[in-house]
Amino acid sequence: MRKLKIEPEMGFHNQDIDKSISRLVRGQTYKDLSTIWITPTRGSIKPKVVSSWLGLQKPMNQQFFGPLFVENDEVGNAYQKAFEMVLDHSDLSKWKYILTVEEDNLPPSDGLLKLYESITDYDCVGGLYWTKGESGQPMIYGDPGVMPRNFIPQVPRPDTVQHCNGLGMGFNLWKIDMFKKLPRPWFKTVQEAGKAFTQDLWFYNNAGAAGFRFACDTRVKVGHLDVVSGMVW
Repeated sequence: MRKLKIEPEMGFHNQDIDKSISRLVRGQTYKDLSTIWITPTRGSIKPKVVSSWLGLQKPMNQQFFGPLFVENDEVGNAYQKAFEMVLDHSDLSKWKYILTVEEDNLPPSDGLLKLYESITDYDCVGGLYWTKGESGQPMIYGDPGVMPRNFIPQVPRPDTVQHCNGLGMGFNLWKIDMFKKLPRPWFKTVQEAGKAFTQDLWFYNNAGAAGFRFACDTRVKVGHLDVVSGMVW
């Protein structure tokens, strides 16, 4: 094992320059990470959630806009309006990413930085969170290696980037260019005979069929707040 010569005057990150360069390349902070944050809301966000959001780390000297709130609308309509606002904007449509954060989700402080690392080979990546309740299910839907394509919850694999057919939308990073290649509406809540989709699975079903790829970064552990009881699942 190679031993480093300790020379404090040169600085910590210069002690092993190869390791420091590898960290920068993995984090992609030298690339354009311009991001718009979108949050649908009923109009009231708990202090515990706000506190979590205020601690969210963002990359240095990058363009970041938001949160962009869409208030008191059905969730599918809210997401559709917000994404259209971005994609139809002369400037924002040229940015690289959209970050969706839902009003009951508590991401870790380094969560966004980790999503920038893991999105390289995917069109959308999300943190790991669970449906509420003692029988909560992980929002990692469908194994791409199993046909026909389905949205059965996967068992999480700890601390990895787990390929899947779909996710929730509570803490997700999306490549904006994907939406330029898909027909509208991107998000739609469907409740009709023989067919039922929440707005997220409506999107993943259509986008997955078009060849786009999704993953859960299980390193990013996101709390899911029950706003009535105060329990974080």
